Amino acid sequence: MVCRHCVEALKRTLLDQGLHPLSVELGVAEIEEENLGEALLRCLDNALDAQGFSRIKSHDEEIAEKTKHVILDHLRRESCPLNLSACLEEHLQLDYPTISRAFQATEGRTIAKYYLYQRIEFVKELLQYGEKTLAEIADLTGFSSAAHLSRQFKAVTGLTTSQYIALRPSRKPLSNV
Repeated sequence: MVCRHCVEALKRTLLDQGLHPLSVELGVAEIEEENLGEALLRCLDNALDAQGFSRIKSHDEEIAEKTKHVILDHLRRESCPLNLSACLEEHLQLDYPTISRAFQATEGRTIAKYYLYQRIEFVKELLQYGEKTLAEIADLTGFSSAAHLSRQFKAVTGLTTSQYIALRPSRKPLSNV
């Protein structure tokens, strides 16, 4: 879950299934009921799936979900003194090989690939605002140069940054809101 709308949607889904949520936060929902039968769990899984959510069923899935949250936070933080692996170890209190193994087993891709795709999504967002140069965006998103960013962007999206800007409608900058 990434926003308050997701939290509200999950609360509604739980209530619709006859459950009593005690708390719903980013990535975690606690319900009053303790032992749910297999039939109710299947119904809950179907209802969650219809909303684009899924229940975490294993320790590896829990690690992968927490890893995603740390990656997004690390990416959006202006100045994290740690590299990504150290940041993950600090926040998850696990060694990086354990985190990496659980993530790849659950997600079917490496942490590095997921991180690259999230960086490219952030680049797309920044390009649409049109407030920063490519060099500034490269610096903000952790690429070594504008040229490196451009190569990675093309490899992931199939478009140059200029093509992407031309194809995408512009976003209204937050500074103008």
